[in-house]
Amino acid sequence: MEEAKVDEEKTEVCSELFLDVRSSEVNIALLNNKRLVELSTEYSNVDFSVGDIYLGRVNKIMPGLNAAFIDVGYRKDAFLHYLDLGSGFLTLKKFVRMGMTKNANGLTNLKPEPEIDKRGKIADMLKVGEYVLVQIAKEPISSKGPRLTCELSIAGRNLVLLPFNNRISVSQKIKSSETRKRMRSWIENLVPHNFGVIVRTVAQDKNVVELDKELTSLLDKWKALYEQLSLVNPPSVVHGEMDRTSAFLRDMLNSSFHQIVVNDADMYNEVKKFISEIAPDKTKIVKLYTDRTPIFDNYGIEKQIKTAFGRTVPMRSGAYIVIDHTEAGHVIDVNSGTRAYSKNDQETNALEVNLIAAEEIARQLRLRDMGGIIVIDFIDVHDSESKKAIYDKMKECMANDRAKYHLTQLSRFCLMEITRQRVRPETDKKTAETCPCCNGTGKIQASLNLTDEIENQLKYIIKKHKVKKVLIRTHPFVEAYINKGLFKSMRKQWQKLHGCRIEVLPMMAYSYMEYHFFNELEEELM
Repeated sequence: MEEAKVDEEKTEVCSELFLDVRSSEVNIALLNNKRLVELSTEYSNVDFSVGDIYLGRVNKIMPGLNAAFIDVGYRKDAFLHYLDLGSGFLTLKKFVRMGMTKNANGLTNLKPEPEIDKRGKIADMLKVGEYVLVQIAKEPISSKGPRLTCELSIAGRNLVLLPFNNRISVSQKIKSSETRKRMRSWIENLVPHNFGVIVRTVAQDKNVVELDKELTSLLDKWKALYEQLSLVNPPSVVHGEMDRTSAFLRDMLNSSFHQIVVNDADMYNEVKKFISEIAPDKTKIVKLYTDRTPIFDNYGIEKQIKTAFGRTVPMRSGAYIVIDHTEAGHVIDVNSGTRAYSKNDQETNALEVNLIAAEEIARQLRLRDMGGIIVIDFIDVHDSESKKAIYDKMKECMANDRAKYHLTQLSRFCLMEITRQRVRPETDKKTAETCPCCNGTGKIQASLNLTDEIENQLKYIIKKHKVKKVLIRTHPFVEAYINKGLFKSMRKQWQKLHGCRIEVLPMMAYSYMEYHFFNELEEELM
C-alpha cells in the first residue's frame, strides 16, 4: 500500500488567550497557532465550581447505591459515593469535629485514625444530619446535582496539597528520572506529617525555595479552612477555588503563551497582578484591548466558533465530521465528502481522511469539553498498520488534553471508544441563526423596511434618552448598507436629520435582522 501523505512537521506552538468580559459572564478563548482549541464561559451567578470545599449536611443515606445525598446549598442535593470517601475519612471526620469546637489540636496534634475498609458500607460511616467536609468533583450537569469527594486537595501552580494522605507523587509528564527523584526528595523534606503532595509538571524548572514558599502558602489556606469550620453556618463554603479565569492561567500558562488580550480594564489589572505572582517574566504579554469592534470579531474567534460548533464540522480537503450528542455520551461520524473523488486508492484515501479527522476530533473534545463515552466511527480501513496509525495519531493529538481520558484500539468495524472526564457542563454554542425573514415567528416581514424600522427606533431613543451619541450594532451586511457612500450615506443623513452623532458597527454574532442601540458608556438603550 502506498504510504499516506501526512504532514509530520513539528511546528512551535504559539498560544494566545483572549478574555471577552461582559456584564454577566467572561468568555475565555485559547488559540494555538491562530486556531481555536479551548472555549469556556465563567458566569458571574454560578456559585458551584470544581475545587470548592463545603461543610455540608447529610440529608439522605441510600444503602442500595452505597451513597449519600449531601446538602451543600444547591437546589438539588449533591451525590457522595462510598468510594469517594477516601481512606483517611475517619481522620477527616475527627478534624471536622475538632474544628467546629475550636479545638487548637486539630492542626497540630491530630492523630490519624485507621483507614476505612474499601468494601465498607456508607451507613457505617455517615448518619443523617451529620456534618461532613466535602469538595466539588463535578459541577451540576443537566438535572443532576454536584458530585462530591472527601479526598480533599488544595491546588497551587506547582504543587497540590493532599491533607490526610502521606503519598508524594510526581507528574508522569516529567520524563527525566533524575528530575523526578530530586523533586520527590525535596518534597519529602518539606511536607509535614499527615500531608501528601502532587508535584505538577510546571514545577520541574523550579528550585526548592520556590516550592517551599508555595507549600507554606497552601498550608496557610488549610489553616484558614480549619478556622472557618467554627464560624460558618452549614451548609456553607469554607474554601473557594479561584475563578475559572485565574485557574485557567494557573494551570495552562507556559512559555508558549505569546499574548493575553483582555477587553476590560479591571480584569486586565487582575490578570496582570495574578501573573506577576505566578510568572513575573510573563506580565508584558498581557494587553488591554480598547477597540470598538468586539474582541472576538476582531481576532476572528467569532467566525471560528460559528464554524466549529455546528453539528457538521468541515475539515480541510473536503472531508467533514458529524457530531451527535446524547445524555450519556456522543457519537462522531467521519465522512470523506469531496475527498472521495481523490485519485488515491480507497485504503490510502480513507487513512488520510481518518488522520485529518483524528486531529479535528481531539480539538473538538477540548473545545466543547465533551465528556462521558465518545464513540468515533472512522472510515473503514482493513490494514492493521493503518488502524495503528489512526490510534497513534489520536493519542498524539490528545496528549495536551487536561481532562483524564482513555482510548481503545480500533475495532473490526473501525470504531474507537473514548472515555473522557466530565467535571462541568459541556460547552454549547448555538450556531444556527434565527430566520432573517420571520425572526422565528413564521410571519414574514418585508426586509426592505428594516432601515426604516431602525430609523424609527433611533428617533424614539434619541427623544427618550436625550443622548448626543448613539452606537448601532447590527449584522455586517446591514452595517455596510447603512454606511455605504462617502458623503451621502444613510448614517450621515440620519445624523443631520436628528442632530445626533451616530456610529454603526458590524456584529458577526447577530442575525440578519438584528440590531441594538448603545450609548457612549456601552450601555444598551431600550
